[in-house]
Amino acid sequence: MVMGDMQLETELLILGSGPGGYGAAFRAADLGLEVTVVDPAPAPGGACLHHGCIPSKTFLHLAGLIHDAKRAREMGVHFGTAEIDIATLSAWKEKTINELAGSLSTLFTQRNIELIHGHASFIDSRSVRLQGGGISKITFQHAIIATGSRPTSFSAVDFDSSDRILSSTEALQLAEIPGKLLVVGGGIIGLELGSIYSSFGSKVSLVEKEKRILPQVDKDLVEPLFSNLAAEFDTLATHTEAIKIRAQEEYVEVELETDGIKTNKRYDKIIVATGRSPNSNRLDLENTDVKLDTAGFIEIDDTLRTDDKNIFAIGDVTGHPMLAHRATRQGQTAAEVIAGQPSAYDIRAVPATIYTDPQISWCGLTEQEAHEHSLPYEVRKFPWKYSDRARSMGRTDGLTKLLTDPDSGRILGMGIVGRGAENLIAEAVLSIEMGALAEDLALTLHPYPSLSETEAEAAELFSGAAIHFHPG
Repeated sequence: MVMGDMQLETELLILGSGPGGYGAAFRAADLGLEVTVVDPAPAPGGACLHHGCIPSKTFLHLAGLIHDAKRAREMGVHFGTAEIDIATLSAWKEKTINELAGSLSTLFTQRNIELIHGHASFIDSRSVRLQGGGISKITFQHAIIATGSRPTSFSAVDFDSSDRILSSTEALQLAEIPGKLLVVGGGIIGLELGSIYSSFGSKVSLVEKEKRILPQVDKDLVEPLFSNLAAEFDTLATHTEAIKIRAQEEYVEVELETDGIKTNKRYDKIIVATGRSPNSNRLDLENTDVKLDTAGFIEIDDTLRTDDKNIFAIGDVTGHPMLAHRATRQGQTAAEVIAGQPSAYDIRAVPATIYTDPQISWCGLTEQEAHEHSLPYEVRKFPWKYSDRARSMGRTDGLTKLLTDPDSGRILGMGIVGRGAENLIAEAVLSIEMGALAEDLALTLHPYPSLSETEAEAAELFSGAAIHFHPG
């Protein structure tokens, strides 16, 4: 790097230090590239580490402990009523975040990557101007945009209008446990946040404007979760929309509409979790050849290159699925392409997990997608009530389903609802990426008793009956 006159030159400039940005930076540095990373945040890790994945999963882990303690009563173990110490909870979350951010900073230093605190916007296809970084301009040979996403604004409300109206980011600051809480949005974020606050003592009401929660997930996987949340939440209303939200000094008044019928409700606080939008604004991309679609996502090819040959884009800013592991792999791929290696983002199965109770994980082709696109498939389902391990845990509310190609028997997709789904899905991802057949999965020895057996037994069903379940 050449510094002077408040300017800097670098081989590769990366905008954003989240999972995509640092994944790209580390891979590029390991391949011998000179790398500079710019991020407006004072510490690396992006929204995922500081405002999303890590804080939410930290709280969801604790919520899971509370659920387990309640279930243990049926087995003869009594822990008493959980007492929530907000200050200690928040301190634990911050400690976790700071330790992880510190580890990332060390990895930046070990790889001799320049990490600059500031906001960058494009001057042209080879340079950016900086604000707040002590450097006015950076010129580059290649750039990777990894600026992530932000909570989507909601037409009925202004997030800044009241501290009683929270975005998903603000909700994870956990300033207090409200008595009555409304969550607007029955997607992944809304359900996870609702589960956290309900476990910690709030009376949670959740509304979703679609006909069911998690409309992108197969219905049979959602049903066990819906049943649990319907019992846990104060109310769980689908086909219901928040029309107007008015913040008062001591409460928030909400006008809800269900099938044309309007009602007014009062809550202590509201969390608006209606999705996320790409951070493609404020980059002055009009000064480059980078193209955006109608939703503001950056258009890319399978090498992560934009319409501007010098500029690549990865992660949330490029569209769905907005998942950290997708961003990291995209970042690694972009770094390899820039380094001159033959590489492309060619992933058959991107796993997704909802960290509720029970969890839901899926990868590859879903049954819903197969119907929508008229794709041929065969499906088998193994109910967890026939799993010895699930029975011993008192968690028979699960289901493992497997989709295959009807001609070859190749595994196309898998969906799991149940305890530990986040870990079980990895075997399905590997099976799909390797082109494995259902027979291969069925013949693979799984430890007994374990929940992983449910995957093998779902595969066995393609040959007739499983060891512990006969569909007839």
